[in-house]
Amino acid sequence: MEIGIGLTIVLILIMVVQLCAAIYAAYLIRRTKYNIIWWLFIVSFIVSIAQHIMFICSGYGYSISGELYTAFDLFASLCIVIAVMFAHRLVNHVQRLNHQRSMFSKQILSAVLRAEERSRTTFAKELHDGMGPLLSSVKMSLSAISIENMSEEQQQILKNTRFLIDESIRSVREISNSVSPQVLSDFGLVYAIRNFLAKISPLHAVNMVFDTHLDKERFDSNIEVILYRVVCELINNSLKHSGCSKIEISLALDGTKLVLKYRDNGCGFDLVAERASGMGLSNITSRIDSLNGSIEFESRKGEGMSAVAYIDTIPNEELPKKSKIGWIER
Repeated sequence: MEIGIGLTIVLILIMVVQLCAAIYAAYLIRRTKYNIIWWLFIVSFIVSIAQHIMFICSGYGYSISGELYTAFDLFASLCIVIAVMFAHRLVNHVQRLNHQRSMFSKQILSAVLRAEERSRTTFAKELHDGMGPLLSSVKMSLSAISIENMSEEQQQILKNTRFLIDESIRSVREISNSVSPQVLSDFGLVYAIRNFLAKISPLHAVNMVFDTHLDKERFDSNIEVILYRVVCELINNSLKHSGCSKIEISLALDGTKLVLKYRDNGCGFDLVAERASGMGLSNITSRIDSLNGSIEFESRKGEGMSAVAYIDTIPNEELPKKSKIGWIER
């Protein structure tokens, strides 16, 4: 059988490409765990190159055994099949590594948030138990001072000092409660959200509605703290940036999942730009992610913003393969 020069050139180019692929496979031997894959590919490339050489030689009058050519073909095919089988194991290994990396990242994030909350609690306790009694003692000492022999000006100074101490005591309590709300640990998530709304509602001309069928149900402390922080952050974002007149919040228990729904009727925002900036709602999504939960945001300019979060109330040591944090764009 004779072959033309054009076909010979094409076969030579194919052999060059296969040789380059074999060299690159040799480079990858030390880069992966299953290096036998690359050895098999190298062997199959070399056998294929040998086949092409035999084919070219047969075209120029050399006698090549058909059995030998078939044996080379079978051997190359077998190497590729075995390489694909090992490649499948490699893919599974990479998936396991990615899953473990995801679990580790979530565990780190959860540990950071727990450490942050412990620091908040410690700070609030020290502030309340340390500064509070000191200011109260100062107030009692001032109350013991007789004003009979004081001038009117001195009495006014003393009165102002007592007023400032009262304001300081009130500020210490508010700061302590803001840093780590005691009602959250004492009475639970629902009561804490209601208490937060009761405090901020008189300060803003915004109708805030909280709907829930839950009452005294308690959940894991980590879930309660993070969901409380998420609700507070969502409300603060709406009050600062949206210009809304109404905020609607609902909390329900669907089986083992807590479902938090939030909506305002403010100016909304561009989800694409928000996602590109990596700021704003990223803190909320990371908090929900640390609970192995999912959250979806929906918004567009002029039509407000809504968010739905799902949190499993049953702790699970092994995080699932997928943690959904999505953005819905209309």
